[in-house]
Amino acid sequence: MIRGLLVIFLTALNLAFWGTPVLILGLGKLVLRGRPRRRLILTLARLGERFVATNNRIFDALLPTQWDVSGIEGLRADGHYLVISNHVSWTDIFVLFRVFHRHVALLRFFIKQELIWLPVAGQAAWALEFPFMRRYSAEYLARHPEKKGRDLETTRKACQRYRDIPVAILNFLEGTRFTLDKQEEQQSPYRMLLRPRVGGVTFVLDSLGDQLDGVIDVTIKYPRQDVSIWDFARGRISRIAVRARLLAVPGERSQYKQWIEGIWREKDELLASL
Repeated sequence: MIRGLLVIFLTALNLAFWGTPVLILGLGKLVLRGRPRRRLILTLARLGERFVATNNRIFDALLPTQWDVSGIEGLRADGHYLVISNHVSWTDIFVLFRVFHRHVALLRFFIKQELIWLPVAGQAAWALEFPFMRRYSAEYLARHPEKKGRDLETTRKACQRYRDIPVAILNFLEGTRFTLDKQEEQQSPYRMLLRPRVGGVTFVLDSLGDQLDGVIDVTIKYPRQDVSIWDFARGRISRIAVRARLLAVPGERSQYKQWIEGIWREKDELLASL
C-alpha cells in the first residue's frame, strides 16, 4: 500500500514539475507560426521526454517488475512511425513510454476531448500536439448526422501537423481495453484480442504514408489479463513482456484491412506463446 501511494505521489509530482512549463511555454503555439512554432514544439517534446525519463527512474527504484523487451533495436528518434498495439490496461501507456523512450520520438496518442480539462495533464497534452477526439454515441449521430466522421477529420488534421516534426503515433486498434465480456459481446475470432478497427489507421496511413519510416507492431503481455494501474504501482506485476517489430507500410489502400487482420492473427498466436 505504502509503495503504491509513493509511486503515484512521485509520478503526480513529476507530472506537475514538467507539465507546468510545458503548459506555459505551449501557449506560444497560439501566436507562433512556421519555423518558430516548429522549434517550440520540438522544445516541448524534449521536456516531455524528461517527464518520461523521470518516471522510468521512479519505477526502476521502487518497483520489482522485470522487463522482457525485444524488437526495438534500429529505430530512429528522428523518424515517423505509426505504433499499433493491443490494449489490456491503462498501464499500457506507461509501458510503451518506457519501452520506446529515446528509441523513437515522443509518443502521441488520441485522447478523449473531455480530458483536455484534466489539470496540467490535459493542457500539457494539448501543448505537446496530442490529438483530441470527441466520441459520439449512435443515438447522438442519429440526431446529428453532420457529426459523423468528425473524429476521422481530427485524425487527418493531426497527421498534417506531424509531417514537419519527428513523431510516433500510437493507436490501440481495438479501441478499448480487452475484457472477456467485450470479447464475448464482439464474438471476436481471436483468443486473447478484440477485433481491430481499421478506420483510424487508414487515415494515418493515407495522411502520412509517404513519410512513414514504418509501422511498429507491439504486443504487450502481463502475467494475467486483469491488471490495473494500482497493481503496477504496488509492484504486483512481476513481469511485463513486450515484443516489437518494424513492418513496411502496404502500398495499396485496399490491402489495409487484410494486412491488419493478418497482424492480429499473428499477435494472437504470440500472446498465447508468451
